[in-house]
Amino acid sequence: MSRINTNVSAIQAINRLIANEQDLNVRLERLSTGLRINRGADDPAGLIASESLRAEIRGINAAIDNSTRAINVISTADAALGEVSKLLLEIKGLVNTSTNSGALSPDEIQANQLQIDSLLESINRVANSTQFNGRKLLNGELAYTISSQNNAQLQRLQIFGARIPSNTSLPVTIQVTQSAQTAQLNITAGGANGLSASGTSSALSATNNVTLEVRGRYGTETFTFTGGTTVSSIAQTIASFKALTGVSASLVTTGTGSATGLSFSSTGYGSEEFVSVRAISGNFTVTPGDQGDHEDRGRDASVLINGQSASVSGLTARIRTSGLDLVVDLAESFGTTLSSSTFGISGGGANFQIGSQVNSDGLLSIGIPSITTSNLGSVWNGFLNSIGSGGSANLTDHRNHPTAAAIVQAAITQVSILSGRLGGFQANQIETNLNSQRVALENIQASESSIRDADYAHEVANLTRSQILVQATTQILALANQRPQQVLALLR
Repeated sequence: MSRINTNVSAIQAINRLIANEQDLNVRLERLSTGLRINRGADDPAGLIASESLRAEIRGINAAIDNSTRAINVISTADAALGEVSKLLLEIKGLVNTSTNSGALSPDEIQANQLQIDSLLESINRVANSTQFNGRKLLNGELAYTISSQNNAQLQRLQIFGARIPSNTSLPVTIQVTQSAQTAQLNITAGGANGLSASGTSSALSATNNVTLEVRGRYGTETFTFTGGTTVSSIAQTIASFKALTGVSASLVTTGTGSATGLSFSSTGYGSEEFVSVRAISGNFTVTPGDQGDHEDRGRDASVLINGQSASVSGLTARIRTSGLDLVVDLAESFGTTLSSSTFGISGGGANFQIGSQVNSDGLLSIGIPSITTSNLGSVWNGFLNSIGSGGSANLTDHRNHPTAAAIVQAAITQVSILSGRLGGFQANQIETNLNSQRVALENIQASESSIRDADYAHEVANLTRSQILVQATTQILALANQRPQQVLALLR
């Protein structure tokens, strides 16, 4: 080398030394932080992908926390319902015991009534005191808000789930496309088995004694009528046993009040109701029903709810879809005519955001109706509070016992159905979502780790390489700085 003003070899060595030191610093940083990407310059595309995955991870973690909190809420409500169910079973036992009035004194029945009053108070206390983080769970606070309900048509609405559009209400139209019917058998005027002009059954002539077997949903009774019994007496006698048989009888008359027939009908509506009237002895023939010569069954109403076919039992319609889950008791006048009724669901319910994104797909909603004694029971027999002292179905009057038993049974069924719905909501929706979110979290974290985390084995190997290169480049730079000194040989 004969030029000393510019040491090109040293400049080259310096550039390589700088690059090697930068690479060494990168390896040291990655090993000290555990991350392959510490800034955007490390891997711009990888950083974008990693940040997107981190956002998903944060959303999934929130969804897991929300699901866990939702399970806690549902479990609290379900435990309280279990206690209410125990109280209702105690009431059922007391009602059944009190019906044994022939073996109990009035004082004992009154003592049972006082115990039932105490149990009813306990049910109301559980309903009003069960809460989670300050929110009451079973007093109706978590029920859906209903607007424009026609109570004369829709006597009772229970909404367990609804997808309500943002900033508006969900309209619900209930349309009866086929009327509900009772089971019914008739005997009409005229003929050997009809009604005579005098208002007695010609089948019950002076020489025709008749023994009838009347069978309905609740039981069977046998009646014996002597010849010449008036049809009004037949109807009155059979109707007086309707609580035991489920069959009533009434006189069919013209506008002037003259009898044209006798009608036997079930006390309820629907395909589960039936009437059977059969002559065991004597001559008595009814108009054949749809189940043969002496039996007829009722008919369920056909109902469309928002255009979808509902499951109907008598006058109770149910529908359960992803957007709407409700049970409605139709009024008799509404369910036996072809008509429609519309109401709106404007809000309410318990809403749980269990998805990683804030949207309707990750939002679950369930309505928890009130389980106070004024809401448990049925619109036809009465509600649970009516079996308390002073109520219309209290136990001090033995005539109320069948009604009281039916009310308690309806309340037990309602509580068990609500508990089952909450359990299904927890097990089939929240817990399954929780499991899937945990699996998703595992996979997304693995993906994010493969992009962003440092591979220590790889980085240690690169660190060793960088250290050797820095040391070698430093030595080379020293040699490059010594080379210009060779020009001194020319100056001797």
